[in-house]
Amino acid sequence: MASSEALSNAQDNSDLVWDLDHINGRDFAERFIRLFENRLCVYSESVEQIYTNYNLHFPSEQGRKMVVLPNPYAFHDTLHSIRSGAVRKTGLCILPGEVLGKQGLVLAAHLGKNTPAPKFMPFKQAIARIISDQRKIGDAFLPILMKGDLREFDARMPYLHMHRLQLENLPHLSTFERQDIQQTLTKKLLMLYRMADSLRV
Repeated sequence: MASSEALSNAQDNSDLVWDLDHINGRDFAERFIRLFENRLCVYSESVEQIYTNYNLHFPSEQGRKMVVLPNPYAFHDTLHSIRSGAVRKTGLCILPGEVLGKQGLVLAAHLGKNTPAPKFMPFKQAIARIISDQRKIGDAFLPILMKGDLREFDARMPYLHMHRLQLENLPHLSTFERQDIQQTLTKKLLMLYRMADSLRV
C-alpha cells in the first residue's frame, strides 16, 4: 500500500496523475495497465525524469485517477535530465490479446478515429522486427510511457500508446550516461518481450 507521503509527493507532479475519465471499462483497463508496471518506464516532462521503479496506485478518494508512485527508496532508479525534445510519439499501440481472441499481447499502429483499419501483430514478432530495423540504421528502440498513453479502442478495449526516447537528442549527457540509459530501458523492454505471450488481463 502506498504511504501517504509517497502519494502526496507523486500528486505534486501532475504528470504522474493520470485521468481515467475517458475510460469506460475502468476495471479492465486497470488490470491491463498493471501488466506493464515496472516493465515499461514512465516519463515526466515537467521534471525531465524517467522512472524505472514505481508502483501504480488507484486511490478511491481520487475517483477515476491512476497515480504513478516512484519508489522513494530507489533514487538511483530515476533517470534525470531527460529533455522533452528527446521523446517522440511512435504511433505504436499495445493491446491485450483478447482483441484477437488470443492470450498475450499484440501490437498495432495508429489506432483511433479516421484512421485505416488497424493491423494487429503478436507483440514479440513486431518488437523483434522493430528492434532489428532500428539496429540496421544504428538506432535503438527505447519505449517509454507518459500521461495520456492509456487509452481505449472502440470504447471497450484498453490499449497503451508507446512513446520512445531518442538518445541522440540528449547531447548534454555524456556517452556513459546515454549508454546507461539505453541499457536500462533495453533491459525493461526485453523483460516485457520475454513475458509478452503469457501476459493476460
